[in-house]
Amino acid sequence: MNIKKIISFGFFLFGVMTFAQNVILSNVAKTHENTDKFLYKINPEITKGDYLGEILVNGFSNDDVAVFDAIYKKAKQIGANTFSWRKPDGLEDEAFNSNHYMLSLYYVAANDIPKEFNTIYLVASSNKDQKISINKDKLELKERHFIKKSFNAGEEITVSTRQFLGSGIKVTGKEEHPAQYFQISNFKVKENKSIYGGINIKTSDIIGLERSYGDFLTTIYTEQK
Repeated sequence: MNIKKIISFGFFLFGVMTFAQNVILSNVAKTHENTDKFLYKINPEITKGDYLGEILVNGFSNDDVAVFDAIYKKAKQIGANTFSWRKPDGLEDEAFNSNHYMLSLYYVAANDIPKEFNTIYLVASSNKDQKISINKDKLELKERHFIKKSFNAGEEITVSTRQFLGSGIKVTGKEEHPAQYFQISNFKVKENKSIYGGINIKTSDIIGLERSYGDFLTTIYTEQK
């Protein structure tokens, strides 16, 4: 193989790796003017919004921050502030496919978006199982899974990573306290420089997430019962 062919093959491989995962604004029904910085998940059967279009995510990537960043930018191009996973037509029982999925985009007045109270979401990392304890109950949180815990006002939930010098949090239920999202990680995460500034990333075992990113992860990850 001569040097020219080697260089061409190298560019081909780079192209495959670069474009193995695509985020496409596949349909635009209309646009909406708004300055909302959030992109929350809704159930369109319960929350009626102004349908704006569709995003197609094709190909798998473990870099969930980059994927959401691309989705966010596409959604804001048409003024969306909410989204939902759309099951393929005629396949109502189809499970979520992380290699190929559609997100429907909507605009919903901020006051009409439902809020969830006294609930925490514990989200695993994208590529490793995590050992944790919840109120001293030990368990393993599978990669690309999450656990949802609801509790009453005054009730306390303690979460630990079960690591030497690891992190722990205590969350106490309060009246109308918004849902909180935490990602469990045992490695350092690079600082996020996304335009929406929604992901609160820091070096820690337990990372607090802004709702937009938390809603996205709990859409593309599987709930662990």
